[in-house]
Amino acid sequence: MHAYRSHTCAELNTSHAGQTVRLSGWVHRVRDHGGVLFVDLRDHYGVTQVLADSDSPAFAAIEKLKAETVIRVDGRVKARDAGLVNPKIPTGGIEVYVTAVEVLGPAEDLPLPVFGDQDYPEETRLAYRFLDLRRESLHRNMMLRSRVVKSLRDRMWASGFTEFQTPIITASSPEGARVFLVPSRWHPGTFYALPQAPQQFKQLIMVAGFDRYFQIAPCFRDEDPRADRSPTDFYQLDVEMSFVTQADVFAAVQPVIQGVFEEFGQGRKVDPDWPLISYADSALWYGTDKPDLRNPIRMQVVSDHFRGSGFAIFAKLLEQEGTQVRAIPAPGGGSRKFADRMNAFAQGQGLPGMGYIFWRKAEDGTTEAAGPIAKALGAEATEALRVELGLAEGDAVFFVAGHPAQFEPVAGRARMEIGRELGLIEEDSFRFAWIVDFPMYEKGDDGRIDFSHNPFSMPQGGMEALSGDPLKVLGYQYDLACNGYELVSGAIRNHTPEIMFRAFELAGYGRDEVEARFGGMVKAFRYGAPPHGGCAAGIDRMVMLLADTANIREVIMFPMNQRAEDLMMGAPSEPTNEQLRELRLRVVRE
Repeated sequence: MHAYRSHTCAELNTSHAGQTVRLSGWVHRVRDHGGVLFVDLRDHYGVTQVLADSDSPAFAAIEKLKAETVIRVDGRVKARDAGLVNPKIPTGGIEVYVTAVEVLGPAEDLPLPVFGDQDYPEETRLAYRFLDLRRESLHRNMMLRSRVVKSLRDRMWASGFTEFQTPIITASSPEGARVFLVPSRWHPGTFYALPQAPQQFKQLIMVAGFDRYFQIAPCFRDEDPRADRSPTDFYQLDVEMSFVTQADVFAAVQPVIQGVFEEFGQGRKVDPDWPLISYADSALWYGTDKPDLRNPIRMQVVSDHFRGSGFAIFAKLLEQEGTQVRAIPAPGGGSRKFADRMNAFAQGQGLPGMGYIFWRKAEDGTTEAAGPIAKALGAEATEALRVELGLAEGDAVFFVAGHPAQFEPVAGRARMEIGRELGLIEEDSFRFAWIVDFPMYEKGDDGRIDFSHNPFSMPQGGMEALSGDPLKVLGYQYDLACNGYELVSGAIRNHTPEIMFRAFELAGYGRDEVEARFGGMVKAFRYGAPPHGGCAAGIDRMVMLLADTANIREVIMFPMNQRAEDLMMGAPSEPTNEQLRELRLRVVRE
């Protein structure tokens, strides 16, 4: 017999009854039923119930076992009585009567429980991640992640893409996030960078004549953490294609991602209709560039109804340039109690509040509008609003006003809160949308023009578009949104050096600086570069959606905490003086 096991803890069934077997695993839990000890023995594959009574030579040893001790047991397989069968696990029809036990790895008292899925402080969970990963839900998430990655890889190969690897140590470039720098021992005073993404390399692969590339790529960005974003590193399905338009990229990517969601979505609906929504429309309708289309509510500009109206607050506001009033319809929200609750929500998000109108049945049986705004607008204007928004008795509408850039984020959250409160969100489904026509540039707080998205994107209209107002230039840039998350980002690339120089010039980068920072790419483009484009899909975020969790750390094997610390391994750590001298570095203390 094998030194550790003849079967795994998920293999045995009634066909093995009477056989002598050997199992190894962790003590999941021990139960004492009056002189009979039951042990749930767990390994990677599953759980088997083993038992020992007072006649067993292993009884005394099992009695002393602590949870999570690693043991090997020998015993005989017994079929359970019909009333004791556990249909929830594959081995629920049998148990193993233990004749011998050996402790392979003793366990100390646990800093957090493994049995069950109790909430525990995240700092403790991450410090003891190797224990946390033994929990059923985490173990299941990691296996899901592995299967998703394999499925992505298989689907990409089947679609005619070829997998290539790109360097981890490279040069720094301004791609929108802070980079991690790596000092060079051979060239003191200089630094490599960990790549934010394989952006330049995958474009160079296209210039080199390879046609359809992909990679399961590690990416490194020194970013502020969020629930759906790792503060240090993440993985993406990186894709690039030659001689393609934006539509070609969409056509290549949709079957891959849709197929993965259908395969691992556990029966949830995967909508095959992926609409194209402009960035401007997405901001207008949903208050975000990553809309959750499971919520049917669309916002709408209703400024004309308030311009010069009796509702002085909005009328006066609209006299300022660039302001507007936007409506958030609330089908089924027609009560003062609900209106007050949503108003309080908006105040909690930093807005002064949200005005509202709701429609109810009047004493004479007709439909009447209620609320302070309805009274100030008058019956005719209120009725015009109701008709335009397609609302009826029992419905409501909420209003936000001001400069869109200031109220849109809160309005977008209010739209989702209203949808949740009214039960309008289509649960157990995945809804996708391509967000297109992103602006190439944005103006920062300091008034400077900078790239708003990927700097290597081709501007719509080429060189001619770059001769006008930069803030009006749109790029061939696109994102894929799913259920309120950005899942994919990509672009058709700028493969013409002179257009690239001009695009960077508008963002404040001179020709010499572009040559210095992107010399390899600029040089390559001078020797015959094909039109090309691609995208990258966030694997961590994809698995997060499939695992139905809102925290990305639940699907990453060894994540950092919110302060970008690895509590298990002790990173970041201070270098030794010898390391600093070798690299000719000095740490300046605050």
